[in-house]
Amino acid sequence: MSGQRARLALHVRLIAAEWRHQPGRVALALLALAIGVALAFAVHLVNASALAEFGQAVRSVNGQPDLELRPAAGDTADFDEEVFDRVAAAPGVLLASPLLEQMVKVHPTGQPPLAAGPPASRPALPAVRLIGIDALSLARMAPDLLPRPAAGADRLALVDPELVYLNASAQRLLGAPAVGTLLEIEAPGTRMLATPAHGAAVGSARRLRVAGQVAATGGPLLVVDIAGAQQVLGRAGRLSRIALQLAPGQDHDALLRSLKLSPELRGAAPDEAEQRLSQLSRSYRVNLSVLALVALFTGAFLVYAVQALAVAKRVPQLALLGVLGMTAAERRALVLTEAAALGALGSLLGLGLGAALAELALARLGGDLGSAGMLGSLFGAAGHTPALQVSLSATAAHGLLGLAAALAGSWWPARAAEALAPAHSLKGAGAARRAAPTRGPLDWLQRHAGPLLLLTGTLLALLPPLPGLDGLPLAAYLSIACILLGGAVCVPAGVGLLLARLRPPMAPLPLLVIERARDQRDSATATVAGVVASLALCVALTVMVASFRASVAQWLDRVLPADLYVRAAGLRSAAALAALPEGFEQAAARLPGVAQARPQRVMSLQLDPRQAPVALLTRPITLDGSASTLAAELPLVDAALPPRAGCINVAVSEAMAALHDAAPGRIVTLPLALGVSAAQADVGRQGDEVEDRHPPQGRHCAMPSRGQVQVYVRAVWRDYARQQGALVMDRADWLRLGGDAQVNDLALWLQPGAPAAEVQAALRRLAHDLGSTDNSELEFATPGEIRALSLTIFDRSFAVTRWLQGVAIALGLVGVAASFSAQVLARRKEFGALQHLGLTRRQVLMLVAGEGALWCGLGAWVGLALGLAISVILVYVVNPQSFHWSMDLALPWLRLWALVAAVLAAGAIAAVVAGRAAASRQMALAVKEDW
Repeated sequence: MSGQRARLALHVRLIAAEWRHQPGRVALALLALAIGVALAFAVHLVNASALAEFGQAVRSVNGQPDLELRPAAGDTADFDEEVFDRVAAAPGVLLASPLLEQMVKVHPTGQPPLAAGPPASRPALPAVRLIGIDALSLARMAPDLLPRPAAGADRLALVDPELVYLNASAQRLLGAPAVGTLLEIEAPGTRMLATPAHGAAVGSARRLRVAGQVAATGGPLLVVDIAGAQQVLGRAGRLSRIALQLAPGQDHDALLRSLKLSPELRGAAPDEAEQRLSQLSRSYRVNLSVLALVALFTGAFLVYAVQALAVAKRVPQLALLGVLGMTAAERRALVLTEAAALGALGSLLGLGLGAALAELALARLGGDLGSAGMLGSLFGAAGHTPALQVSLSATAAHGLLGLAAALAGSWWPARAAEALAPAHSLKGAGAARRAAPTRGPLDWLQRHAGPLLLLTGTLLALLPPLPGLDGLPLAAYLSIACILLGGAVCVPAGVGLLLARLRPPMAPLPLLVIERARDQRDSATATVAGVVASLALCVALTVMVASFRASVAQWLDRVLPADLYVRAAGLRSAAALAALPEGFEQAAARLPGVAQARPQRVMSLQLDPRQAPVALLTRPITLDGSASTLAAELPLVDAALPPRAGCINVAVSEAMAALHDAAPGRIVTLPLALGVSAAQADVGRQGDEVEDRHPPQGRHCAMPSRGQVQVYVRAVWRDYARQQGALVMDRADWLRLGGDAQVNDLALWLQPGAPAAEVQAALRRLAHDLGSTDNSELEFATPGEIRALSLTIFDRSFAVTRWLQGVAIALGLVGVAASFSAQVLARRKEFGALQHLGLTRRQVLMLVAGEGALWCGLGAWVGLALGLAISVILVYVVNPQSFHWSMDLALPWLRLWALVAAVLAAGAIAAVVAGRAAASRQMALAVKEDW
């Protein structure tokens, strides 16, 4: 034990002395590790904090019931409150609490009252979530929703339908209205109401008086008695959900069977929303985390170059220690101990820096790291910045990642220190003795490791998503890692093949550069491994982002054929748009300057409780027509199947086809709470007759019933707007099924020469005349505006990607500089001899710069080839498996060549900077060591 302590103390003294004499080298290694750990830890903290904040808000609002009854059609639907009495009286139910919720607009304190008048003069109203509760039954399950009346309030204030209670976010949003303040509430979709207090009609606005607060966290929230909510929202006798507290030992499934609920209702777990968000954002979070680890991966190569520099510089010291009795294993342990110290310090610095970056990202970008529309739609829209959440296990895991990267990067330099021949090294006769070649499986494996890794990576890329991983492309990630490592291992062989095709020039300096490269090509791994890895990843990400952006631009051109788009401002819920006024579609089509109007209805359907709701789009579309006609109306992925008579034909997005097993030719059941009309029955009977005569694959469309409608998937179309999935149905089929005639947005084709501004003004007047104040607030956009905004959001979403690319390239080039510094020290006698033979200082610098350009050029070619191969995996494997959408490969050659040229120039400059010592006068005296 005392001997081990003595060796450890010796190692500490030697490492401390080295660090005092070489602070720059130590700082370089610490910086590389700290950046890698910081980026990975910051991404994890942002993602974890956003999810934790959302989960906390869900639990604060939903409480902790044992079970919830929700509409099968999705969270935006509702159901008859008659169900509540039967459920509350069922055996096994201890407590039942009804709830009604919807997004509303609120007139903030300090603004003039709402009044009829020109829509453009009305202020934009904030959208908040309103929840109607039964305070007497909800106290035990969701105490954070229980109203807290102000001091001196009436004892019946909890159940007064005219009073409203605000949480902290709503207080901030509405300017902290005092108790007694009247708030005017607008519920999208309800009809005009007269308000004599203002002497004018103010649409669907209703007045509620502020009476106190609630403790619920998360986004802005208004809480009112359920009777008041039904009145304000215009949904008398309707509920959004029922929270249940069950008797001990009561089985959920048994209770649902005993209740014999209609297909319109389903049982849901309390944490369903949290699980959906985690499922929906998992692919984005994992891909961003893997991308952040790229910096740590590249940092490991930089540690390798820095440690190789340290070993090269300390050859005399290590040789002297060997002569004095330090064994080869102890020399290896010395280098690994120094690496462990670097890893520990770098990880500590990285963890602190990562926490600071995460705090800054949460404050500036919210919980989405720039992915507008992903997590940002759930957190940023709430007006609430997630609080930083740090867990001990995650902190320890990322710290260990930094330590592992340092040890991995120092393994080969440690082996080089172990292989030193002390006596020969002291004489300057060689830095290390070469081991005799061995024969056997291990030697064969080592010699063929590169091709084997490349072959393994290719085979892994062909594998489907592994089961049990929710579609995460783990095999594809392993494939990319194998290709990167295999490419780095194959660098010497690749350099040899490329140099074999070069004809040696007759000029002395170029001849020296090429011949030495041929003779010392094994050292290429140390020199350009970091460049190969970082450039390959940057090329792959550049190609992937460019391909995605080009595909999105082409998709926008296909899905935006009209001249003008209009929709109602505001939300009915967090997932449903407000509706345009009744009759708006027909009246808009008759306006001067309008040639054609195409309506669209958008609603959410809950096909699978474990997945996010899919979007159902109903609009005029020829889904029963020819395949070419359908292809002209939708950006289809493949050719459409023939339409099926007797069935309602639909087209689904790629995400829905993957997430809900809705491939073309399948029959899908939709939970639509629609009444069965005579037309429906005719559709169903006709379908049964057709299927009896020609049974296609043994499946048929069943007759529509209340709560369920079966549709036939005819085609798959590309949709980048809805990662959760979408399907398109002909509006005529929707209306024949008994669906409502509401319209969320309208596509307008204008007559030649018609001024768009005049058409917009006419549409605003029309919406106001048709009688709904909230619906008169219209949003207009041209295809160019939508396209520009969409691409701006796209660029913001990938801003983090570009920053990580820059970090990876910078670390790779620093590794080149460190590697050349190591070579300069190892070759000091060679440079001294060249100066004695007559080479000038300028010629030595040109020699070093030429070698730097050659090595970086070869590394750039290898990195470019590997990057293109990885980009194919990202485009055709990772993205379809992660996000369930496809894209077309696009190669931005101008940017790729610019990237390669920048690496070449930076590599040459780094080599010159590192080689300045090679031309010093002291280097010329190095040959005296042999005298």
